Formats: sequence, structure tokens, C-alpha cells
Amino acid sequence: MSRESKKARIARMHQEYEQLCVEIPDPKCALNFNSPFELLVATVLSAQTTDKRVNMVTPELFGEYPGPAELAAANPEHVEDIIRTIGFFRTKARNIIGLSHELCVRFGGEVPADMASLVSLPGVGRKTANVVLGNAFGVPGFPVDTHVIRVTGRLRWRSDWASPSPDPVAIEREVTACFPPEEWTDLSHRLILHGRAICHARKPDCADCPLNDTCPGAFAA
Repeated sequence: MSRESKKARIARMHQEYEQLCVEIPDPKCALNFNSPFELLVATVLSAQTTDKRVNMVTPELFGEYPGPAELAAANPEHVEDIIRTIGFFRTKARNIIGLSHELCVRFGGEVPADMASLVSLPGVGRKTANVVLGNAFGVPGFPVDTHVIRVTGRLRWRSDWASPSPDPVAIEREVTACFPPEEWTDLSHRLILHGRAICHARKPDCADCPLNDTCPGAFAA
């Protein structure tokens, strides 16, 4: 492909996103939750494991510990036993107990609805905070996970697409600058779902991809 201007790239991004909206009309968060607290804990648990596996352990976890006060006072070994089937369960048990304690001590038992407060909690990074902001509070957020990194790279939606170690914060900043804030949460959902269904890590299904006519990565495959 010839060198693409920034204006042409942004126009293509919107064209491709419109197609994703057709393919994925009603994107939803894959984690099951009934409150901001449940989503926060579930998202912390989901790091380096699947949402499906997290959804298997959270019913028992939230049945035993329905809120921050209960989880803050939990026996760590009991929490570990409940979430043992997910990766890094000891560290995650420590983090969700710790963040529950912080919610009780610093935030009156409520999950804060701002980035700075969320990332101050144990085990909560910017991606987790964006998930909570967008899905629990309706605050524009663009979580950048491995699927978003991979898909935006193959689509050349970002200038560092060839980097072996892309910066998620830089990706968030560059991609969201091209879309209105009210689209950010669903934009992330659609990229994630597209990555899971079509744009696989090892062998993308370019032949069945609705974006294969315009995707630079498909031409390079």
C-alpha cells in the first residue's frame, strides 16, 4: 500500500468502525456483574485469564462476600480457595481484599467514579479503571487489552503499529482522539469481540473478516 495520510487513515478508521457496528450491533461487557463493586473485583480477577473463567468463580465469591465490608474482613485463604482456578489467585485474593479495605476506609464503601481514585486501589491499573468507568458509570473509557493492541496494530489505527512493545496509554490516547467520547466504551468492546472472533493472535481469519478489503494487515498476511 502507498503511504496513507492521517486524514485518509482517520476516514478509513471510521469506515471500518461502521462495519464493526454492523457486525457487532449490541456489544456487552463479557464479565457478569450487578454493581460497580462486582465489576471492579471481576475485572481485577480477569487479568491474564478468561472472562468465562472469572464468571465461573464470581457467583460463589459474591455470594460469600457481597460488598466491600465483607470482602475486606475475609480470610485470605478462603478467598484463595474460591478463586483458585484462575491465574495468580494468591496475588488477586490479596488485591481484592486490599481494594475492599481501601474502599471502606477512603471512599465510604463506594467505588469511586474517577480514574485517579480507581488506579490508587490495589491491583487496579488504567485498563481496569476504564472498564469500570465505561460499564458501571457510563463515563467514557477505552480499555486497552491484548485484543485491542493486536487489532489496532493490524488495522494500522495507530502510528506505533510495528512496535514490539506498544504503550497501552499511547494507544488509548491516539485511538480515542479519532472518535467521540460517547463511542469509546463500545469501540473497545467491538475491537475486543472482533479480536476474539476473527482477528486471532496466531492465525487471523482474514478470509471471513468484514474488514479485509481495507485492512492493511490483511494485505500483509
